Amino acid sequence: MHSDISSNTGDYSLLARQVSSILDGERDLTANASQFAALVYSTIPDLNWAGFYLLRPGKKEGAQELLVGPFQGKVACARIPLGRGVCGTSAQERRTIVVADVHAFEGHIACDSASNAEIVIPLLKDGQLYGVFDIDSPLLNRFSEEDRVGLEAMVQAFLDATDMH
Repeated sequence: MHSDISSNTGDYSLLARQVSSILDGERDLTANASQFAALVYSTIPDLNWAGFYLLRPGKKEGAQELLVGPFQGKVACARIPLGRGVCGTSAQERRTIVVADVHAFEGHIACDSASNAEIVIPLLKDGQLYGVFDIDSPLLNRFSEEDRVGLEAMVQAFLDATDMH
């Protein structure tokens, strides 16, 4: 599937409908996360990584951390502690974080040195945190407020179509 998105922001309402259509009839987390990551990566311009980090039990007793899930892009960091980096901070604070320049973000975890901007959206369903959806770009200042709103709507469409566990 290829979209005609050529602008920085794209048509997010169309993309949210595409998410619902692509995931229609499938509720499995792995299948839907794989499809969603592929859709985002292939339709939104100027990305070098798009994927999931899912909340899992940590190596320490009673701790939780983010474990890499389905994604598109280069090999990524496997585990991220809550509160660390953009992903861990987004998860801990349960809010979307848009970073214009990741090199200026205190505690940034550099999985790919080509990444310069990042947006991380927490996966929240029925008040429960399940992880985050992370997108990186090689362009500084890549993500706007319109991107944030549009990507949050796409993530919500993913969550609505998916049984989280």
